[in-house]
Amino acid sequence: MAGMNSCDDCRYFDYDEESDSYFCDMDLDEDEMERFLRRATAGCPFYHRGDEYETARRQ
Repeated sequence: MAGMNSCDDCRYFDYDEESDSYFCDMDLDEDEMERFLRRATAGCPFYHRGDEYETARRQ
């Protein structure tokens, strides 16, 4: 699902209690971060649906 435009349910979208904000936890290089901040991509190439129960279902 690389065409997703929302980070809300992405595995790499994380919350930082100290700054009280959300951020992308993916290790982006400088160019990727610039495109991410400008929202210049049609969809995030690193999007991966976050599902905390994914491993449990496989067992």
